[in-house]
Amino acid sequence: MDKKLKEILSSRPKKRITDDKLVPSAVLLPIYYKEGEIHILFTRRTENVREHKRQISFPGGARQGGESLLQTALRESTEEIGLAPDKVQILGEMDDEVTLDSNYAVTPFVGVVPWPYDFKVDGWETDEIIEAPLPALLDEESWHHKTEVVAGRKVTSYFYHYRNDVIWGATARILHQFLDIFVQAVKS
Repeated sequence: MDKKLKEILSSRPKKRITDDKLVPSAVLLPIYYKEGEIHILFTRRTENVREHKRQISFPGGARQGGESLLQTALRESTEEIGLAPDKVQILGEMDDEVTLDSNYAVTPFVGVVPWPYDFKVDGWETDEIIEAPLPALLDEESWHHKTEVVAGRKVTSYFYHYRNDVIWGATARILHQFLDIFVQAVKS
């Protein structure tokens, strides 16, 4: 599956967002194999952070200095969950997404991480790790969407329900994009 995902990610054109009003940032969409199933790792943000308090997200944040967006995603993953960059097998990057209320242009990178792994939640930005099996997220009963107008443009918003949590916003749009790519990989 990793090979198919990598092929699809590398062959598709990427939607890039280049807007000087938006803060360049990146996230890692970590996947791993546990008990024969692919899982996706999410984090829950703490009350300490300035934006997106208590929201479910992927490890990531704003680009610093001269680092690449991939370096940003890996640095933030190290800071937030203790994931060593050399333990991540990057499969590729997906289309940029925008956070609608906090003005970030987010570049998502898909990476395979080892399991089990001794993650270390930092406690300042990240409160906990949430691991969701892919079949639960692909279940049509677990999600819904709606189209709304935000700042004068139509935006499709997705809402994924897993256990007692709701994944929404840019994280849900990134997740939806990944699930579409995954389904394409399964069919190929």
